[in-house]
Order: sequence, then structure tokens, then C-alpha cells
Amino acid sequence: MEPKLTKLNRISMKSDNRLNERWLQEKLVAQPELLGLGDVVLRDKERMQPSGGRLDLLFSDEADETWYEIELQLGPVDESHIIRTLEYWDLERLRYQNRQHIAVIVAEEITARFFNVISLFNRFIPIVALQATAYEMTDGSVALTFTKVLDHRALEAPDEAVAAPADRQYWEARASTASLQFTDKLLQVLNNISETQQFTLNYNRAYIGLVNAASQTVMNLVYLRPRKKHVLVEAKCKQDSSLTELLDDSSLDFMDYRSKHGCYRFRVADVAQLDEDAQGLVKLLLERALSENT
Repeated sequence: MEPKLTKLNRISMKSDNRLNERWLQEKLVAQPELLGLGDVVLRDKERMQPSGGRLDLLFSDEADETWYEIELQLGPVDESHIIRTLEYWDLERLRYQNRQHIAVIVAEEITARFFNVISLFNRFIPIVALQATAYEMTDGSVALTFTKVLDHRALEAPDEAVAAPADRQYWEARASTASLQFTDKLLQVLNNISETQQFTLNYNRAYIGLVNAASQTVMNLVYLRPRKKHVLVEAKCKQDSSLTELLDDSSLDFMDYRSKHGCYRFRVADVAQLDEDAQGLVKLLLERALSENT
């Protein structure tokens, strides 16, 4: 027997007197996975801002050290919603500079006009735009779906061709002079491994990458994200169960393997202060990244 298909009845949250922005907010507090932003947790809601306004939701991915400043709007997006989202994102970014910050616009409708406007900002500011849709079920309950209509490139594998440029001073202000010195030591380890080429640091706003010192060719093999007291390192190489087990059992601050990006991630404060086994694993990860991407 053919399964019976039920047509879902789409409803407007703005027009339906049973629903309001607070209802939507509480749904996301209870089920943040609906947003499709990864393994995020709630940090705050109705967060007071120095300007006097309130940020609807603040979520974070602690593994990624990323904060998501989220503004909600029922009905179609408008100019004031976009401006408010960017304002609150900027205020949080300036207050907590040791985190990566991403602005998130949530609205029931993102029209072509405002999609183009948001896309222009997206070239320079990390923005995600989500379209929220509500459906009334046969039992009277309401289901929600979220469609990502615009994604910030930093959520995907970094792309040197489109990454916004920066310099060392930018990263020293955002992170610290000490963590930049740790970054230099990691670069030295990589250059000591390589027998055929040497690398220099390539400063971008989302991360620090590598450039071949001789040819000035961008090398997508290691991404460095300095923080105040450590450096988040992403070594791009194939996943290996034996290597993962070694990392899990070591003293190295191993985070995870990101299948989507194809990289191992770990944190390091100072290479020289790691024990011998941890130093060996850092070297092994950099060796694999080098051999698989050059």
C-alpha cells in the first residue's frame, strides 16, 4: 500500500496569534540544533548591550571558540533588523576579542532585495542568514524548519582566495603577542620538517595560513588561530584511527577530527613546554599535513 502523504500547512508566525518572537526564542533555547550551527550551547538570552538594546540569543561552540550573535524577526527581514544584528555582533566582538564571532540573522522571509544587501556585508563580515518556516501539524502542534540561505565562508574549509587580509598587528591585538610567538614556533617546527620548501605566515582575519616563501604560493595545509593564551591548530590530513587513538591518550590538548574540513584540531600554548610524546605528535600531524598537501 502506498504511504499516505500529508500536505503541511505553512503558517505565518507574525500573523498567528498563538505565536510570537518569545515563543520562537524559547524553541531555540530548548532545541539549538534546529539552527544547524553545529554543537552549540546557550550562553545568554535577552543580553543587555551598551547601546541599550538586547541581543535575542547568544550561542557558542566552545570546541571552536566561536560565538553566534543571533537576532530574530517574525515576518520579512528589514533594514533595522540587519543593522541591529550587525551592531550587536560588533559590540560582542569588541568586548570578547579572544573569540570568533558570527552574526546570525533569523527571519521568516529573506527577500531578494535584502538577500543581496546581506550578501554584500557577507564579503567582509561573518554573517549567516536563516529563514525560519512554521508548519501546523494535523494534531494542532507547530513544527519549525530553518533553511540556511546565506553561509559565512569561515564555517566551511578556509579559502585563501577569498579570505579577508590582515597583518601581524591585527592578530597581536585580537589574541596576544605571546600566542603569536607560539605561532612562530609552530612555523619553525614545520620548516624544520620540510626538506624541499620553507613557509612564511599568511595573515587573514579568520585564521593564519601559510605561503611558500620562494614562490609565494598559498599552501592549504595548516591553519592557525591564535587566542589570548594558546593557538588553535588545524592540520589538514586524512583521518587515521591509530593516530586518533594516540592523540586521545596523549597529554596534547587534542580536540577532534573535523570530517567536513578534513583536519585534526588541537590547542597548544607553547611547543617547547610540551612533553616529549606531545611534541612528537605535533610533529607527526604537521608531517602528514605537509606530505598530503604538497
